[in-house]
Amino acid sequence: MDVVVVESPAKAKTINKYLGSRYTVLASFGHVRDLPAKDGSVRPDEDFAMSWEVDSPSSKRLGDIAKAMKDADSLILATDPDREGEAISWHVLEVLNQKKVIKGKPVKRVVFNAITKASVTEAMANPREIDGPLVDAYLARRALDYLVGFTLSPVLWRKLPGARSAGRVQSVALRLICDRESEIERFVREEYWQVAALLDTVRKDRFEARLTAYAGKKLAKLDIANKAQADEIKAMLDGATFTAASVEAKPTKRNPAPPFTTSTLQQAASSRLGFSASRTMQVAQRLYEGVEIGGETTGLITYMRTDGVQMAPEAIAAAREQIGNGFGERYLPEKPRYYSTKAKNAQEAHEAVRPTEFWRTPDQVRKYLDADQARLYEMIWKRAIASQMVPAEIERTTVEIEAANGAKTANLRAVGSVVRFDGFIAAYTEQKDEDATDADDEDKRLPEIRQGEAIARHQINATQHSTEPPPRYSEASLIKRMEELGIGRPSTYAATLKTLEDRDYVTNEKRKLVPQAKGRLVTSFLESFFDRYVEYDFTAALEEKLDQISDGKLAWKDVLRDFWKEFSGHVDSIKELRVTDVLDALNVELAPLAFPPREDGSDPRVCPKCGSGQLSLKLGKFGAFVGCSNYPECGFTRQLDGPGANGDGTAVEGDKELGKDPYTGEEITLKSGRFGPYVQRGEGKEAKRSSLPKGWTPDSIDHEKALALLSLPRDVGKHPESGKMISAGLGRYGPFVLHDGSYANLETIEDVFSIGINRAVTVIAEKKSKFANGRERGAATALKELGEHPDGGGKITVRDGRYGPYVNWGKVNATLPKGKAPESVTVEEALVLIAERAAKSGAKVPKKKAAPKAKAKAAKADGEAKTAAKKSAAKKAAAKKPAAKKAPAKAKE
Repeated sequence: MDVVVVESPAKAKTINKYLGSRYTVLASFGHVRDLPAKDGSVRPDEDFAMSWEVDSPSSKRLGDIAKAMKDADSLILATDPDREGEAISWHVLEVLNQKKVIKGKPVKRVVFNAITKASVTEAMANPREIDGPLVDAYLARRALDYLVGFTLSPVLWRKLPGARSAGRVQSVALRLICDRESEIERFVREEYWQVAALLDTVRKDRFEARLTAYAGKKLAKLDIANKAQADEIKAMLDGATFTAASVEAKPTKRNPAPPFTTSTLQQAASSRLGFSASRTMQVAQRLYEGVEIGGETTGLITYMRTDGVQMAPEAIAAAREQIGNGFGERYLPEKPRYYSTKAKNAQEAHEAVRPTEFWRTPDQVRKYLDADQARLYEMIWKRAIASQMVPAEIERTTVEIEAANGAKTANLRAVGSVVRFDGFIAAYTEQKDEDATDADDEDKRLPEIRQGEAIARHQINATQHSTEPPPRYSEASLIKRMEELGIGRPSTYAATLKTLEDRDYVTNEKRKLVPQAKGRLVTSFLESFFDRYVEYDFTAALEEKLDQISDGKLAWKDVLRDFWKEFSGHVDSIKELRVTDVLDALNVELAPLAFPPREDGSDPRVCPKCGSGQLSLKLGKFGAFVGCSNYPECGFTRQLDGPGANGDGTAVEGDKELGKDPYTGEEITLKSGRFGPYVQRGEGKEAKRSSLPKGWTPDSIDHEKALALLSLPRDVGKHPESGKMISAGLGRYGPFVLHDGSYANLETIEDVFSIGINRAVTVIAEKKSKFANGRERGAATALKELGEHPDGGGKITVRDGRYGPYVNWGKVNATLPKGKAPESVTVEEALVLIAERAAKSGAKVPKKKAAPKAKAKAAKADGEAKTAAKKSAAKKAAAKKPAAKKAPAKAKE
């Protein structure tokens, strides 16, 4: 019996069916070990020695694998065919060697690019050893990410409170987004005019031509700068005669694009299907792992994390056969098409993403798939088929037209094209870049026009335009740009984007990535003080070195030494930086965001409240805000952006009186604080306040809405069973109903004001039912163990709590960000959440206690050692008595 280790349980089940009873296929459930989130996990002073930790769920799975190995003949490691898959195989083997269960038994590594019986069988017949250079590349990447995160993030927390953390690749991706935002803010629009003519041929066919030259001068896009110039040209053309000076029809061919790589798949899925990068990978994973067709589970596409564009010879042959059968012989080129990858790295260059069987057309498999799976499979199938088809034959026509009005002349041009033979377009057409702004005239079809013919004028149009700023990045265009710059790799794009959103550095608004104030602060800080490490060229060069490690051309520890020597020295110099130096730099870098121009043209740095103070960035324990230099005499503050800003990007300034409370007679005002806008009734400590709920802007707040907010919480009615009051209100986590100490979330703020007793009772009952089905009341289930806290000791766990998943460390509980999957929480993210929660609650972080020697011995020794430990503890207790009488300042630590 042989033990086969794969990554997912779904894959294990399928492969076990393929291989039969002679094999036991077990799943590792992804990575089984990671670096503990504490100092010393990577030790540069010990030649970059690394300590690994196995969490509880992985420990059980590894135990199952070790148990199976006791009666096995050999171990077959069949994890995914990329760098991460190689690393998982290496980790599994390392742990099994430590458990001493291998005992000289054969260990084989097999890889398959598709989960089909043929692919798996072929892979099993061609085993190899674990790829050492690929594992070295993984170790180098993991060490670099750890060293950057655990070295840079604490500096960030101290110098820029409220910042979450910095990552090696994420910080550079964030810079791309923030740099684009700065370009947009700096952009100055320019007016320009375009002149076009609607013309008729002698056969009464109408077409459009655009002005290209006037009075013997070629015109560039911005040359017609104002209405006066445009009107002058229009008047000339209104009285001109037009002649077709030349007609050129030029046949061209358009070749198909290669099959999908990871990045082009994510880009196309975003443009065509509206999928996020992470959604694309989730759906592709399901297609790769397979669906049940005809009683057998089979994978529908090849492995989806790749930068290769080539297909296996047998796949090319199958595609050509399908083209001949499905489209006809005319669509089949004489010879197969071969593509070569442009990617510099070899470690992920397997086959392109393609169907496992080309005869499985989208229509045939649709009934086995959900809607998203069917749409993505169809796109993959069509692109792969098209890649082996003949080019499209297109005739592109250009007509040059001369206009004359007395001594004045002008030139116009009409361009069009017609598809003479569709070729690969019959299967798949390329989507235009979603960020493209200019229309493509060449897609228009022109009527028959002959050289020398007179052309009749129908209408002359002069239209005003203005230059547009560059568009914000979408997920697709950002991935494309990262790939162009050589930043990140196919397996990291989706995770990088998700991390930026989870940390609230970026939001995705109408499929555009918008940097938030927190993200721009971090980028400005890194650009000001760690500019080298967020440079595009530096990051790309480091990625290239990592690729050379995977190719066996560089030693991984040499790369780490070179990086660490310079990086650690730079961090040490920045540690002495004063916060005032940081603020001075950020005031300059973020001036357009922090101090936007005012409509009246006055100095945006002058405090609008006191009129004499200067506005500048301030740092509080919850992050940065804008405050007045005359504090505490002037208490003006405002948020950097977000709910505290108006739609035009300027912040809410000053108080706005909304009226009086009809019952108390107190004034109700709309104010802006460092945490955003809020409404207030009365003054002083007894004043009642309420923050604006999500989705409510300051401009939308009137007297009625303010009264409604200040009336919360409101009584809904008594519960029919308990007789206790049910109330509705707005809390830290949004709108809720409350009954007998138990909260239940409401969907919208409007529900707080409209919910009745029947609906409230139902919502509470649903919450209780859901809670009861999940676990016993009061028991918070530990979903994941992340290791020891590096500063205070004690385990960090991810738990499933009454109000959702949270991170726990001692007495500190930090709720996970909305949408964050508990199983995806990393140690670095947990430490940030804990630090933020501790700062908010004022919780003290305990110092790590060193375990007494006697206690350490007692854990390993027999009863005799335990007795010794008790004696040692008694001696220590006696020794402490005199110290208790001394002054606290002299107490012995």
